[in-house]
Amino acid sequence: MIAFELSDEQRLLQQTARGFAQDVIRPVVTQVRAGAEPWPLVRPAIEQATALGFTRMLVPAEQGGLGLSCTDAVILLEEIGAADVGFASDYVALTACMPLMILRGGSPEQAGLFLQAFADAPLTVLAGAQSEPNVAGSELMSAGPNAAFGPKLAARRTGDGWVLDGQKSAFVTNAGVADHFFIIARTDPEKPVMEGLSIFHVPAGTPGLHVGKPTKLIGWPLSNHAELSFDGVRLPDTALIGARGGAAMIFASLPEMPVCLAASFVGLARAAYEYALAYARERKSLGMPIAQHQAVALKLAEMATGLHAARLVVWDAARACETNPMRAAMFAAPAAKVKAVDVAIRNAELCVQVLGGYGVTQEYEAGRFLNDAWIGWSCDFTRDILMLGIAQGL
Repeated sequence: MIAFELSDEQRLLQQTARGFAQDVIRPVVTQVRAGAEPWPLVRPAIEQATALGFTRMLVPAEQGGLGLSCTDAVILLEEIGAADVGFASDYVALTACMPLMILRGGSPEQAGLFLQAFADAPLTVLAGAQSEPNVAGSELMSAGPNAAFGPKLAARRTGDGWVLDGQKSAFVTNAGVADHFFIIARTDPEKPVMEGLSIFHVPAGTPGLHVGKPTKLIGWPLSNHAELSFDGVRLPDTALIGARGGAAMIFASLPEMPVCLAASFVGLARAAYEYALAYARERKSLGMPIAQHQAVALKLAEMATGLHAARLVVWDAARACETNPMRAAMFAAPAAKVKAVDVAIRNAELCVQVLGGYGVTQEYEAGRFLNDAWIGWSCDFTRDILMLGIAQGL
């Protein structure tokens, strides 16, 4: 049976997330757009999200989380993404998904220690570091035999642990504010990507770990991104998550990550549509609201149908994460990310058009939607790379 109705519990979750988005995140967005420094305002918002359990929503209840399904998560993230896609993607979705890496790839002891600390902390921000300054992000998805491709940050084995040396690119999400990093490093330089990469847990403040200057994006003003450098970072054996050379398999077991990112962009697509619709109902031309002019009405209809399609694709991918993880990883999750971002970009473009001259002013939000949406094209693998990965799966 195929059902599209939310349960009573999901409706309550949706209402809670919507209230948080409107009462907590939207005022922060307004103040930052007016010139306020982001982090002093963002930090209390993350603390409130943590108190509500949003950042621990995918962690099992018996380990301190909410124990929500991926379907529950995408319902929640659409609401937060409608207020600010950067906050939803970086501080909620990423932090909520990262513990799955230890749950599925780490040992029971690692999972127990980390999740206990994660559950007890009033504020925890997590980060992952994949790409590097001189390594194309697409090389992370290269399954070929050439060991010359892929990340170069070196993890050298010592008698009592590991030493990391190298750099990660200027796009490390949450760098500068994260409490914990999950780092992809080369443990076997002579082996290809599928065998030579491992994942390490590196707490912020570890000696030798340095955060570079912030990277300014065209949108997502509430977010933090920066380069990381590793200068003889010493880690114990327990910092290695899962098996040596197991990074690719661990990431393949986390289709929730792109699906949750996609849900955040569904929220952005909805925000652009609702903003344009409200404007078109109020703005008048030739004695009537412009929503009644066919040229505008067609744009609104396209936005509404695109939003509906993107939401259903994301819901399908979330369900696949729960019932068929292989299908989710190979097709549904990347398809959801592609579709949601495509619709977010298109809805933002149409929002600018509906507003006409006001659409290109900073006084209105249409331009913000467009800048925020375009970041999705390249974050967590470009649209083209995801499409090629889907093609290989087919």
